[in-house]
Amino acid sequence: MVASLTTLPVIGVPIKSSNSIDGWDSVLSILQMPNGVPVATVALNAAKNAGILAAQMIGIADSAVANKLALHKKNMEEEVLKKAAGLKNSWPNQFD
Repeated sequence: MVASLTTLPVIGVPIKSSNSIDGWDSVLSILQMPNGVPVATVALNAAKNAGILAAQMIGIADSAVANKLALHKKNMEEEVLKKAAGLKNSWPNQFD
């Protein structure tokens, strides 16, 4: 509904709630917007991704936001690589 009332980008975040149909009702209500009413949709319960997407949009015109987002993504990459190294050390195999 909000997307039909504004020219600004709208990000839909489907939420799985206690009275939802495993979250599918929320997903489908966002995806099935009519022509002319676009809504960017992220994964179920993915509010963090919605925030990152919004920061990417803002970062197009605001280099400070773009720089902070780049640093955040670099930190996420380093965290994943650190966890992967820990797994490789815990369970070595012949493929690494």
